[in-house]
Amino acid sequence: MAIITRITTQKKNQGRYSIYIDNGSGEQFGFGVDEDVLIQFELRKGLKLDGNLIKKITYEDEVKKALHQCYSYLSYRMRSELEVKRHLQKKEIEEPIIYQVIEQLRKQKYVDDLAFAQSYVRDKKRLLTKGPLLLKKELQEKGVQEDKIGQALKEYAKHEQLEAASLFVTKRAARAHKDSNRMFLQKLKLQLQQKGFTHEVIQEAVDCLPERNDKNEYKILLKQAKRAHNRYKKYSGYDYTQRMKQYLYRRGFSLTDINDVLQHMQEAEKE
Repeated sequence: MAIITRITTQKKNQGRYSIYIDNGSGEQFGFGVDEDVLIQFELRKGLKLDGNLIKKITYEDEVKKALHQCYSYLSYRMRSELEVKRHLQKKEIEEPIIYQVIEQLRKQKYVDDLAFAQSYVRDKKRLLTKGPLLLKKELQEKGVQEDKIGQALKEYAKHEQLEAASLFVTKRAARAHKDSNRMFLQKLKLQLQQKGFTHEVIQEAVDCLPERNDKNEYKILLKQAKRAHNRYKKYSGYDYTQRMKQYLYRRGFSLTDINDVLQHMQEAEKE
C-alpha cells in the first residue's frame, strides 16, 4: 500500500501532474498523470493506493497520452481510422489502448471514415488529375470500407471526371510529340487509365480532340525517319531498311506511310 504525499504541476507541461508516494520507505516519485486522470480518480494528498489501483491509473494515463498524440496528428488534416491506428502502432502503443483511443475518437467525431473519404475525393478531384478508380484504390489502402467509398465517390460526378480528363488530353495534345497520331492516342488512353478514369470517360475525352491532318502527321514521320537514319546509316540494304521500318512502326506509323517516306528519302539522296 502506498500513500500520496505530494502532487505538483510538471514544469514542462502544465496539463500534467507528478504524483509522489510513500510506500513505507520514504517519499519518492510515483508516476505522472494527465489532469483528466487526476480528476477521474480524485487523486489527492493522503489517498491510499494499492497495486491494482496504480495499474488502472497508469493505464488510463497511457490512454490520455495516446489521445493527445492523436489530436496533434489529426490537427494537420483529416485521417482515416486505419491511418490513426498505424500512427499509434509506430509509437509502439499497446493494442488495447489503441482500440480504446479509436473508440473515443469516434465518439468525439475526430475520426469518421465517411466524412474523411468525402473530403478526400473533393480535394483530390480539385487539385489533381485523378479518376474515380484511382481514388477508390487509395481509399481502400487507407482502410475505408467499400460502402463508404461508394458514397464518397458520388462527390465526383461524371461530367467532372470528363472535364478533368479532357483538360489533361488537351494539354498533352498542345505539346510537341514524336509519335504517330495512333500511338499518341494510345499513350493518352494508357495515361488516363493509370490515373484511374473509366474506359467510357477516356474514350469521350479522346474523341473531343481535333484530328491531326495528314500534313502534320507526315512532318512528324519524316522527322522521326531522319532521326532513325542517323542511328542506322552504318547499315545498308535489307538490314538498313528493316531497322528503319521497325523503328518507325514501333512509333505507330502505318507501313504504307513508312514505305512512302523511305522512298522519298532514297529519291532525295539520289538528287
